[in-house]
Amino acid sequence: MTYCVAACLDAGMVFLADSRTNAGVDQVSTCRKLRVFERPGERLLALMTSGNLAISQAIVALLAQRGPDDPQSIWNAATMQEAAQCVGDAVRAVHARDGQALKEQGIDFNVSLILGGQIGRAPCQLFQVYAAGNFIAASPESPYLQIGEAKYGKPIVDRVLQAHTPLDEAAKCMLISMDSTLRSNLSVGLPLDLLVYERDALRVTRFACLDEDNQYLDMIRRTWGERLRQVFAEIPNPQWTTPEAQAGDAAPALPRRHQPVRITAGPEPQGQPPAAHQVLAQGAGRRQVQ
Repeated sequence: MTYCVAACLDAGMVFLADSRTNAGVDQVSTCRKLRVFERPGERLLALMTSGNLAISQAIVALLAQRGPDDPQSIWNAATMQEAAQCVGDAVRAVHARDGQALKEQGIDFNVSLILGGQIGRAPCQLFQVYAAGNFIAASPESPYLQIGEAKYGKPIVDRVLQAHTPLDEAAKCMLISMDSTLRSNLSVGLPLDLLVYERDALRVTRFACLDEDNQYLDMIRRTWGERLRQVFAEIPNPQWTTPEAQAGDAAPALPRRHQPVRITAGPEPQGQPPAAHQVLAQGAGRRQVQ
């Protein structure tokens, strides 16, 4: 399985993908799931995949093979909408070739893709392409899309990401979202590919591969865990009101085996929890987040 998340924001776009493709008891394998189609100064497109690895690799290979003379080439798309249609066409072409053989083997045609980027000076756009080749677009009201094991990292993204969120804050939010997924799901794993695209740059300016040795990712993991425990400790425990305290209340119409009680917020915990660990190092070498 996998987890990929991307956002289309006022300042640009952010893409994050893990690289685990198998997590069996005796085999753990990885494969990059973020592919960039770049023509500096003219277009920048990023494609992330989830689902059956053979299917997604076949789709990416077909897109890469279609050259400038092919009307269905992603390199000839005049708009991001047309680029999404090219990806959808590639999905259908692979299904037409392999779908029946997969069905005979009892294998579903399972694939999901996220395509985002910018062509010329048109606005940045973000799409999710389904196994049928159809797609939806992100919007300012819902500026992010997820594929794969999305449920573990969705709450933090729902609470934080908005269209006006700065790119670095969005990248931080997505890394926290990914860390929550890594902690709860064995089928998602390191290393991570992180691409931060600045609007109108039309080329890759900030890309990082983060593994277990990356200091910024390690700081995210430790600080997020510490702050969650800190906030949890600061929330008052429930305070129960016993049935005796509710004697003045009207009696229930029907007898109950257990009398209902009220629950309210108790007093806030006393004392200040220790401050979260502060880390200044932001990574090193070629894996440093830039």
